[in-house]
Amino acid sequence: MKPNSKVLVIAGSDSSGGAGIQADIKTITALGSYAMTAITAITSQNTTGVKSIVPIQPKEISNQILFTAKDIKPDAIKIGMLHSTKVIESVISSLKIINVDKIVLDPVMVAKGGAKLIDDKAIKLLKTKLIKGVTLITPNIPEAEILTNTNIRNKEDMIFAAHKLIEIGANNVLIKGGHLISNTVQDIFVSKSDIKIFNSKRYSTKNTHGTGCTLSSAITTFLSCGKPIKKSCELGIKYV
Repeated sequence: MKPNSKVLVIAGSDSSGGAGIQADIKTITALGSYAMTAITAITSQNTTGVKSIVPIQPKEISNQILFTAKDIKPDAIKIGMLHSTKVIESVISSLKIINVDKIVLDPVMVAKGGAKLIDDKAIKLLKTKLIKGVTLITPNIPEAEILTNTNIRNKEDMIFAAHKLIEIGANNVLIKGGHLISNTVQDIFVSKSDIKIFNSKRYSTKNTHGTGCTLSSAITTFLSCGKPIKKSCELGIKYV
């Protein structure tokens, strides 16, 4: 079977296979597309937490992106865990060279246990440089709070934070509402001219490890196959 499209993932590896690069490859493959990878860090983790993180050198991350794309040109790119300013800088310069216009950034900043995964300097660079160059940013509520310096307690706060991200330079924002306590999960898409609220039934499950990685990869895959941005978000949410 010929793949529908080609997706390059720039993210960290998860030894337990539930999140990170492993979740990304599984999702892209399940949706009928072809996954390539540039690994930013190797982690020892399982569904309960992260034991250790070994960062990959920025030059090697850049080599993975450039050498892969030279042979197999991606239709879209998904970006996950970027743990330092040097890594973010190397990714930004690599993206300029390969020139792909469909890019989804999942700003992985906070571990499920609440621990910050990237430092303040890296967050600043992500805000001032990286988000301007991507098609869509998909923060969860704790990440949106860090990026906008706001508290999010309800749907109105989510919309306010999304507009703030647009002001900072984001082109499109999908804030994921899973952290709010309610029977319905509301994910909110905001662009410069549009707001769309996706309502989904909440499932009572402990199996939430890697849901954000899976969602952003699914959205990137639909986008890579030519679906519009809002439709890609809707289909990605349904897939998860």
